Amino acid sequence: MPAERPTLLCLASYFKGERFLEAAHRAGARVVLLTREKLAGEPWPMDHVAERFLLPDLRRQPDVTHAVSYLARTRRFDRLVALDEYDTPTAASLRAHLGLPGPDESTARRFRDKLTMRLAARDAGLPEPAFVPVLNHDDLRAFMDAVPPPWVLKPRAEASAMGIRKLTHPDALWPLLDELGDRQSYHLLEQFLPGEVFHIDAVVWDGKVVFAAVQQYGEPPLDVYQGGGVFLSRTVPYDTPEAAELLRLNCDLVAAFGLRHGVIHAEFIRNDGRFYFLEVAARVGGAGIDRLIEAATGLNPWEAWAHVEVARARGETYRLPPLRRDYAGLIVCLSRQPWPDLSVYDDPEIVWRLHKKHHAGLVVAAPEHARVEALLHAYAPRFARDFLARHPPLDTAPE
Repeated sequence: MPAERPTLLCLASYFKGERFLEAAHRAGARVVLLTREKLAGEPWPMDHVAERFLLPDLRRQPDVTHAVSYLARTRRFDRLVALDEYDTPTAASLRAHLGLPGPDESTARRFRDKLTMRLAARDAGLPEPAFVPVLNHDDLRAFMDAVPPPWVLKPRAEASAMGIRKLTHPDALWPLLDELGDRQSYHLLEQFLPGEVFHIDAVVWDGKVVFAAVQQYGEPPLDVYQGGGVFLSRTVPYDTPEAAELLRLNCDLVAAFGLRHGVIHAEFIRNDGRFYFLEVAARVGGAGIDRLIEAATGLNPWEAWAHVEVARARGETYRLPPLRRDYAGLIVCLSRQPWPDLSVYDDPEIVWRLHKKHHAGLVVAAPEHARVEALLHAYAPRFARDFLARHPPLDTAPE
């Protein structure tokens, strides 16, 4: 039954989603936040949060189910939202336990487990790299005989480029599997495709893509993550064959993966003139991508997601805000300075500056694609000189 003032339970294992919490509250929802004890001191927008509860670990079962079920004795939760990708499986399990609508465990797995993701894309006929589960060793040998190197060994449940290892010879695989031991089955081996990487950030309502923004990274995220460097992304020119093809593939992806409502962040690579599906998550793109999209279109994905959830809970229809067709670019890097001074970057096209310790970042926007490209081209070497710090890549997300 629709709720006039719905209660949204939001899970967050990491500090993110402030814009979601604020927008949901402004839309009339009662927002309850469940996060980790170590994040208690983060600047959550508590003016927009009705209640906050803390647990040591949001993925420890059955503790989380017991805790949320206890809260449900005196509260009626209308929707349950995972603000962080790592909480997607937990949220799906809790929905099933509480009888709440939203992505079930099978749907959540397609957006979280890279093997399930690959199998679903293959069944849907989406072009993607060749792959094999890390299960039967004879199958691994046959794969490496049939598919030329390099290959990548990928964790099935890590986010972004974490834990990915690039291999150029079959002999390199076996010591890694010995090191992984019983954890090796939580990986897959995949053909490495070089090329330009694009990302599509979309809003889904009733199984249909109602908004999608197409962007292109500077260097592939794997290269930036493992080699260190400056992260760039910018709007792909509208009304181009590239944008049209990516939008089509993204619609096919959403239809095949079964997400009814929410947001997605999908990545495709262009290799030899053809687009291949890389991965997708039912979340907002990180590293300031939401600000990039907002600067170009007027829609912030966090806020759109909040409005989708509130509209569903009320039995209403989600409606897009007024949209623009401008261009925007994002530049971010790790910084040697705790709080880098970006005041010398003073072009009027700068519309947002990142405020995060040991990070430097900003977004530029303009009506012309060429102006955004020129600014990013000028800023990238300056960021490398003024701020860039390099740290060894992490295999797993920090606790």
